[in-house]
Amino acid sequence: MKTDIVVRVCMGTGGIAAGGAEVMEAFKKLLKSKGLKAKIEKNCTMHKVGCRGLCARDVLVDIVVNDSKTTYQFIKPAMVERIIDEHVINGKPVEEWTVPEDYYLFHSKQVKVVLSDCGSVDPEDIGSYLNVKGYDALKKVVTTMSPAETIGVIRQSGLRGRGGAGFPTGTKWEICSKETSEHKYIICNADEGDPGAFMDRSVIEGNPHAVIEGMIIGAYSIGADAGYVYIRAEYPLAVERLKNALKEARQHNFLGKGILGTKFNFDIKIKLGAGAFVCGEETALIASIEGQRGMPRAKPPFPVYKGLWGKPTVINNVETLANVPYIIRKGAGWYSSFGTEKSKGTKVFALTGKIRNSGLIEVPMGIPLREIIYDIGGGIENDKAFKAVQTGGPSGGCIPSHLLDIKVDFESLASVGSIVGSGGMVVLDEGDCMVNIAKFFLQFTQSESCGKCVPCRIGTKRLLEILERITSGKGREGDIELLEDLARDIKATSLCGLGQTAPNPILSTIRYFRDEYDAHITKKKCPAGVCRDLLSYVILAEICKGCGACKRVCPAGAISGEKKQPHTIDADICVRCGACFEACKFKAIGKG
Repeated sequence: MKTDIVVRVCMGTGGIAAGGAEVMEAFKKLLKSKGLKAKIEKNCTMHKVGCRGLCARDVLVDIVVNDSKTTYQFIKPAMVERIIDEHVINGKPVEEWTVPEDYYLFHSKQVKVVLSDCGSVDPEDIGSYLNVKGYDALKKVVTTMSPAETIGVIRQSGLRGRGGAGFPTGTKWEICSKETSEHKYIICNADEGDPGAFMDRSVIEGNPHAVIEGMIIGAYSIGADAGYVYIRAEYPLAVERLKNALKEARQHNFLGKGILGTKFNFDIKIKLGAGAFVCGEETALIASIEGQRGMPRAKPPFPVYKGLWGKPTVINNVETLANVPYIIRKGAGWYSSFGTEKSKGTKVFALTGKIRNSGLIEVPMGIPLREIIYDIGGGIENDKAFKAVQTGGPSGGCIPSHLLDIKVDFESLASVGSIVGSGGMVVLDEGDCMVNIAKFFLQFTQSESCGKCVPCRIGTKRLLEILERITSGKGREGDIELLEDLARDIKATSLCGLGQTAPNPILSTIRYFRDEYDAHITKKKCPAGVCRDLLSYVILAEICKGCGACKRVCPAGAISGEKKQPHTIDADICVRCGACFEACKFKAIGKG
């Protein structure tokens, strides 16, 4: 009896960056040569897979023997031969290279819908997707369900848009379906631009056919005959796999004319974006597809009434559409069993920052933030204290440590001044300055403002100037109140979501970390020791060993002292770069 063996190598962006392509090539060459030499009675196949989630452990490799899976971490090409000799040929896993228990803890509290097939299907082979019932939902919809029935299932599931606003997907589809027009469009918004976010990119890289299938079902539901995937050109791997998936879908009659022998005609084109953050806003995205400058317009009318080229248009993001095939296949009740009363289902997050287990996660709506940070994320790296987490990217807010038990859903996060957003989650520790964090996000949104409306164009610039003044030690009495007043005006009067949410990081950090703003303004000190202009370094004579390490790395020559004698820093020359602080292994340099 032959043994079936499957080798899976992580070939998402993270896996490739860690050397996944080289690992896969080593497996291909050695499996061929070893198989011929040993004449092993084993049916061994291998394929690439998308993001496995725990990106910090790449390159991740699965060896599946008759459905029994062993996962290896940190694999390099030089390690492949031993894995083949001991595991593939002789059936004994190389224990010291397998993932430890915390790898399974990382996954144990997750509930995977969108990511359920990422890491197991080959994103470049439609057959792999068909083997996990891919396109069964489309077949069911176009052959046994009316558009209205399909929309009804999506409405009953409680699926809300995963791009940030959380608008009910079924409601959006229903409104558009009732519009009368010669042409209608559906657009997949894959213009993911939040700093630290990689959810949509990973889904397309790992399972592009799920997104395509969701788009086709959406098109059938609203009566669209054409669709676009708007994706930034900065995602070359996702674009390549998406193009290949569209080609395969056409070959199998899932796209084009007479889909699956019906009268339903629909096809999808790819539109590459140049990387403008504002084009994540739906009307700016539409303008970009039409060949215009990507700038938002006033609403109403909303795109479902008058969108692309003036026709009714539905816009959903990648994660929203990728949910659709699973909902149709497994039922609205199954999907709505996850989450909370108002926030159904699951949400994909990119967990990054000062966290041990950085990567891609999918959790049920309503999970406590503490479980994400400590059970899934493994806690704060280097055993430092948790300070805050920024959710929702530059449009979101910072949630402090005393709110760690808050539930992660649309309503709960909004109640504390943040948002779910598209799914960015950046963890901050005790070494982060919250005023500097607010400035970082304002620098991003200010530079990404399209400039069309005055509140955003001028207002964000003024906010940034005040923050720069505060972090450089030139803050003035009343600056905090000025920030709050200006932030609220910008939120209330900006044209689109970029300006309306840009002040959120400022308002949330003032709300929860006002003492840090006060210290910067009144004491001219940065409590976290981050803002360079407010720092001073001093060598503690009672600890200094006179080793000279600090002196050797100082770029300004500000440190003097004899060997084996306490050194000193000339504050007038010091450029506050922190090189001495990092170089001292005796912790003899203090920040003031």
